[in-house]
Amino acid sequence: MDLSVVIVSWNTCGLLRKCLTTLKADLDSFGDSLKWEVFLVDNNSADGSADMARDEHPWVKLTANDANLGFAKANNQAFKQATGKLVLLLNPDTEVQPGALKTLIEFMDAHPNAAIVAPQLLNTDGSVQRSCREFPTFIGMVYELVGLSKMFPDNKTFGRYKMLDWNHDDVRKVDQPEGACLLVRRQVMDKVGLLDEGFFMLFEEVDWCYRIIQAGYEIWFTPVAKVIHHYGQSIKQVKVRMILSSHRGLYRFWHKHYQKGRWYLDPFAYAGLMSLAYVRIFAYSLKSMLSKA
Repeated sequence: MDLSVVIVSWNTCGLLRKCLTTLKADLDSFGDSLKWEVFLVDNNSADGSADMARDEHPWVKLTANDANLGFAKANNQAFKQATGKLVLLLNPDTEVQPGALKTLIEFMDAHPNAAIVAPQLLNTDGSVQRSCREFPTFIGMVYELVGLSKMFPDNKTFGRYKMLDWNHDDVRKVDQPEGACLLVRRQVMDKVGLLDEGFFMLFEEVDWCYRIIQAGYEIWFTPVAKVIHHYGQSIKQVKVRMILSSHRGLYRFWHKHYQKGRWYLDPFAYAGLMSLAYVRIFAYSLKSMLSKA
């Protein structure tokens, strides 16, 4: 098998329909020159996502979970079944633009040390989505979590984590592209392992990219391939839970890769990150109440 596509869905039926339709159109453009398979893992959606996929897209290999197992574990379910030399990790809130898959596959063929290549993501309105990040550092995340990067977006120091001084308009090596669409080399997955299921949702792809680069491989971004990403459609349904999951994920990433025996910092790191999480939740709740007033 040349290509395996893996999609994990949760309550995004309408967007998932568009995702599968545009994906199939781009896959069909290869004719017989590409052998492919598509896996969909539905995390117990309540909006008919699994039934829609089963009825309208019978070419998809569907796994319908009885519970929401989280993003990492659900992806790993499909990864373990996938047989492609290349694996495309794709969000259900995306629309693959014509020729995107061909561009990504050709990029991997031309860059043998590339473990991952990511396309340029576009917002719903067609504007460029700044989808790449540097790996999180302690001070960089402080700038981000207290809002300095938003207040001073032109400041290179405060905006470094989100690479705000880059327009995402040229080919380059990056640390961690957004996990909405990633083409991954299977042999690299076999070497570094699958997604860490200790991350329920958010920061699992950051951890994966970190491990891949630590193993000596490269991660690339190319604006030639384009994918529309209707950002955060699953996350916004459970915003408070996702804020908590994000901060717990960041703590797990820090503990796993940066702690390095400094066990005495663990309580302070966890307490600080969770305190900031509750500040964000309070601000979000207040904003929601004011918007409804």
